[in-house]
Amino acid sequence: MRLVIARCSVDYAGRLTAHLPSAPRLILIKADGSVSIHADDRAYKPLNWMSPPCTLKEGDGSAWTVINKAGEKLIITMEEVLHDSSHELGVDPGLIKDGVEAHLQELLADRIETLGSGYSLIRREYPTAIGPVDILCRDSDGVTVAVEIKRRGEIDGVEQLTRYLELLNRDPHLAPVKGLFAAQEIKPQARVLATDRGIGCVVLDYNALRGIEDDKLRLF
Repeated sequence: MRLVIARCSVDYAGRLTAHLPSAPRLILIKADGSVSIHADDRAYKPLNWMSPPCTLKEGDGSAWTVINKAGEKLIITMEEVLHDSSHELGVDPGLIKDGVEAHLQELLADRIETLGSGYSLIRREYPTAIGPVDILCRDSDGVTVAVEIKRRGEIDGVEQLTRYLELLNRDPHLAPVKGLFAAQEIKPQARVLATDRGIGCVVLDYNALRGIEDDKLRLF
């Protein structure tokens, strides 16, 4: 990863145009080729960015040009570079889920039939280019189902599952793939978004899955 702190202005040219006037900013250039422009606020969200695959061309002058495969451009005009360093981060081990969430995944995989009669497990932690799907299984009709498991189901979990589904449905050996969003508690906004995207919602009872109570999964 390369970190550049510079006073710069930024212009985006593509489906629309946008301009960031001159100010000190952090520019992140990651190993995957992505480039993002950050201010000292807005938490993690960049002011502007270019997702991979894209190329960065540093001109002889002060202009950097980032171009993606669609021909969109991010033009960064450097006025003063305050810091420029590169760091090798290596392979990231990925997100380690909390104990309850990981245990929910294990329990549900072992008792996949609680999702419905005829369900069968393909595998846990099914690998994709953007991260592992918690559970991949098939329903009684043989349709592939991707299950995303959270302790608390919120909008970001639905967005995560949506990205997995978009990718999985490109695989002719799996498509069509439908989604199930499973959590001990699902927020109303997350349920509305999931329903709008054709994703089913499952409320998980942790104790029931552990066999402390009768097996009960409420499917909505």
